[in-house]
Amino acid sequence: MIDLRAYNDLSFTPLKLGVTTSAVPAGLAAISGFSPALPCRAITLRRFAAGERLKFAASVFICICVLLGPALAQGELRFCLRSEPKTFDPLKVEDDASVAIRYLTGGVLVRMNRQTQALEPELAQSWKVSKDGKQITFKLRSGISFSDGTPFSAEDVAYTVQQLMDPALHSPTGDAFRSGPGAVETKIISANQISITFPAAVAGLDRQFDQVAILSAHSTKKEMAVLGPFMVADYKPGATVLLKRNPNYWKTDVQERKLPYLDSIRLDIQPNRDVEILRLKRGEIDLINSLDSEYFDKLAATSPQVVHDAGPSLDSEQLWFNQVAKAPLPAYKKNWFRSASFRRAVSGAINRADLARVVFRGHAQPALGPVSPANKFWFNAKLKADAYSPDAALKALQFDGFQLENGALKDKEGNEVVFSIITNSGNKYRERMATMIQEDLQKIGIHVNVVTLDFPSLIERMTQTFDYEAILLGLTNVGLDPNEQMNVWLSSSENHQWNPQEKSPETAWEAEIDRLMRAQASSSDAKKRKESFDRVQEIAVEQAPFIYLVNRNALSAVSANVQGASPVILVPQTYWNVERLSVK
Repeated sequence: MIDLRAYNDLSFTPLKLGVTTSAVPAGLAAISGFSPALPCRAITLRRFAAGERLKFAASVFICICVLLGPALAQGELRFCLRSEPKTFDPLKVEDDASVAIRYLTGGVLVRMNRQTQALEPELAQSWKVSKDGKQITFKLRSGISFSDGTPFSAEDVAYTVQQLMDPALHSPTGDAFRSGPGAVETKIISANQISITFPAAVAGLDRQFDQVAILSAHSTKKEMAVLGPFMVADYKPGATVLLKRNPNYWKTDVQERKLPYLDSIRLDIQPNRDVEILRLKRGEIDLINSLDSEYFDKLAATSPQVVHDAGPSLDSEQLWFNQVAKAPLPAYKKNWFRSASFRRAVSGAINRADLARVVFRGHAQPALGPVSPANKFWFNAKLKADAYSPDAALKALQFDGFQLENGALKDKEGNEVVFSIITNSGNKYRERMATMIQEDLQKIGIHVNVVTLDFPSLIERMTQTFDYEAILLGLTNVGLDPNEQMNVWLSSSENHQWNPQEKSPETAWEAEIDRLMRAQASSSDAKKRKESFDRVQEIAVEQAPFIYLVNRNALSAVSANVQGASPVILVPQTYWNVERLSVK
């Protein structure tokens, strides 16, 4: 019998040529010399010379790849979403669960390879950006259809871009393209060619389209008609999102087999990390895309082949105070939170090295600012970490009129400095971080209450009612370019979390960040862009609207049943190449 295990790098289960002939197409039977009518029979090569045996084996292997292609496209990948997806509309995506579904279902014009960080053609086979950075022209692939059979053309790209840039939609994805006032123009040159012109230059314009999933202009299924490898087949709120293989997906592998290899992906909604890791151990799920350091070490002790530490990630954990004018908070607390010196003092009283060492077991590093050092080009290397110093923090507060009385810090009006930090329940490392911050701030007389909420309730307070004082959460950075943070730094953005959707910048430093972000976004000079974004990072550290705590390492776990996985730093770490994954 011939064991083809050596060919396992082609991402399918190793086969042995001892299969029942009922599973073998007639064409393969004719080539190999046995009849489908015969019972199960092993293929022997004794009558061939050694060299001929190898040729025969290779021939049979190629035939299997070509003729059994659909049979190899089997299996279901299972993993968890840690919150309910807020939307299936790819243009409105901002939460992690919806981002994951968009990545798995959305077809994009270009895709940044998460392993090489190079930009690769997808629905667009080629593109050209104008010298002034305002216009991009795409040449589209022909003969492609959406999952419901609706043909794909330049009309769909035009429709998607117009929807994306509609100010009434408030698309977080669209914010990356808003480098200046004015309307975007789309010109359909032919069925497979389109030019898109923005009112101002957009730096890294082609890379921004990695996040833009193309919608159908004509399908009655609207956003549920997709061009990606999978489509939403079923959704049970609070339980499961089931994705099925898109029968019209256009890609094939080098053997001309249709991709993806998987039949389906089952996404169980499970915010509890303990339950998630237990299910991985039981074999009920196949991977954990982002693994807590505690669980990483436990798994590493028993199953080192399952865990992967890809090194420092782009993601950060951070704390921020509510600065929304209409928030239902006492005026004296709003005064604290709107004071840069208060925010800087709180920042200086937090022991980040301890957070990295204790909470993340060394699988993290203290954060210096908005950009992780892992982003080698855009990180501002001139930034220096504030030394952990409760004494210096207390002196700064006393300079502003705060006084320490019987172990309690009070402001100049005699109000005791007490506030609550909200974080999402079930996230143990955030709960531990909040507890350690509580202990750190107690050393300078600040009393902190730690409150955990389910994620939907937390998001409601953060984005709708603004009924909170401080929040501890993380930001996930999908890409490397600063344009992908426009939806955070522009004062008008919904994700300008400490004070979202300002009609106009409420502070001089926010106005300066707006100016700098638009300047870097409209320049084609990489050096000038870097200078502008370096200054943004400096202002962010000086003003501390976000108190950056740690940059987590990219930790993940992938079952040995999953073939073709190669975890990376960029999101999504484990399933970035999902169309080529297979499950035993």
